[in-house]
Amino acid sequence: MLLRLDIRDLLIIDRLELSLAQGLNVLTGETGAGKSILLDALGFVLGWKGRADLVRQGAEQGEVTAVFDLSPGHAALSVLENAGLMAEPGDLILRRTIGADGRRQAFANDRRVSNETLRDLGECLVELHGQHDDRGLLNPRGHRALLDAFAGLDLQPLRQAWRARAEARAALAEAEVALAAARAEEDFLRHAVAELTRLRPEPGEDAALDSRRRMMQAAERIRADIVRAHQALTEGAEGALIDAQRWLEGAAGRAEGGLDAALAALSRALIEVGEASGAVEDFLERLQINPGELEALEERLFAIRALARKHSVAPDDLSALAERLATRLAALDDGAAGLARREKAVAAAEAAYQAEAARVSRLRAEAARRLDRAMAGELAPLKMDRARFVTELSPAEPGPEGTDQVTFTVATNPGAPPGPLNRIASGGELSRFLLALKVCLTGQSDGLTLIFDEIDRGVGGATADAVGRRLKALAGQGQGQVLVVTHSPQVAALGAHHWRVEKQATAKQTRTGVTRLDAQSRIEEIARMLAGDKITDAARAAAQELLGAVG
Repeated sequence: MLLRLDIRDLLIIDRLELSLAQGLNVLTGETGAGKSILLDALGFVLGWKGRADLVRQGAEQGEVTAVFDLSPGHAALSVLENAGLMAEPGDLILRRTIGADGRRQAFANDRRVSNETLRDLGECLVELHGQHDDRGLLNPRGHRALLDAFAGLDLQPLRQAWRARAEARAALAEAEVALAAARAEEDFLRHAVAELTRLRPEPGEDAALDSRRRMMQAAERIRADIVRAHQALTEGAEGALIDAQRWLEGAAGRAEGGLDAALAALSRALIEVGEASGAVEDFLERLQINPGELEALEERLFAIRALARKHSVAPDDLSALAERLATRLAALDDGAAGLARREKAVAAAEAAYQAEAARVSRLRAEAARRLDRAMAGELAPLKMDRARFVTELSPAEPGPEGTDQVTFTVATNPGAPPGPLNRIASGGELSRFLLALKVCLTGQSDGLTLIFDEIDRGVGGATADAVGRRLKALAGQGQGQVLVVTHSPQVAALGAHHWRVEKQATAKQTRTGVTRLDAQSRIEEIARMLAGDKITDAARAAAQELLGAVG
């Protein structure tokens, strides 16, 4: 509920405070007095789109503050919580400023908030309706949402089914594209996989083969030298040393020990020569290379490198490539079966969506009948007992909200076919249709302050009285609050709280003010609305009669 609206330096308002209450609040005043400015100010603090030149001439900054009372469970509490703000029942103070340079700032309980948060709060706090409202009745795109709200529908299961259907279709399309691409390269895949399977290259194998090949090639070049060295050791050096040892041993007996050192050295030399000869012999045995082995090794090495060049990968990456190509080939071989599985998943998702959409359609059809009956009950008191309101359901393209198109239609004359509201209903009729619909839907909008901007234009007399009484009934439901801007004395007389908006002009400036009316002032204001500029005693008497009839 809106408790207070405080406006500073906005348009032709220098300072204005408006305190509102529960029930039916009426604002009256002459045309051009500034009633629309109050709505502009309220829309500004709620983040609605509006005019840009809001700052009063000569002022540096304009400011609007709106104070709301939030009851426990109010939808605005969730918005505050999602924005990271303290969300507790009680007063919510919204404040928004605009500088002369156009810069704007918004606050909720003195915490900075974005304009998006402000708009989200505004949608939970205030709903504005006028004679030419295009957010509800006149916009068929909003009719389905209004009917769903009336029915209390939870569309989450339907939206989930729609997403599952879309995901299954996307998976099928992706599989079809992948299969088509695989089939386009089927010959290549089969040949490449067969070639890689035959060779079976391993990571690191290229380096190992290359090292072994270099060793085998080197063996051919050094073998001859090693054989000659072996012959020199076994046939030359060793024999000469043995001869020298034999000759020295023969002479040692007569040398009186002078040859002992030489004999010892020769003995050691013979041992070393023998070890060297054995080592060379061992190495020669290892150099016994089969020419066929080198040929086979080179053939495999060259095959690995040729295959790596063919596929533009490193030799060590051939095994990973083989796995990837084998996987693609397996997908190709399994393509038909995979498509069949995905097609089955699409069919299941489609059936689940259609079943949920059909359930929602049945609930909408039931709600449409209830709404039509409720509207019939509301139109009679509004002097439209011969009019018919019909909620039409027709097929629509499937979507996350279902397969139904909802259109509110009316027939204002007996026997005439129903048609769109904006083509069939006159201005006064449209106002009453709008009011009747809001009365029917008000149970779905608890906690909203409902504002009706001159929706009684074009009606008068008993019809205006009927409109006022329905507004009063709407304001009296629960903790309801309705604010009506009106030129109708019949509607004004039914208000629980009455304010007069008036323009005060001086030589230097024009200002708008708002005055709360007491019982006597209300008589004068309603008499003015009845008689015009010159208030007569008869007008005052008529005003008293209107107010008395309300009492």
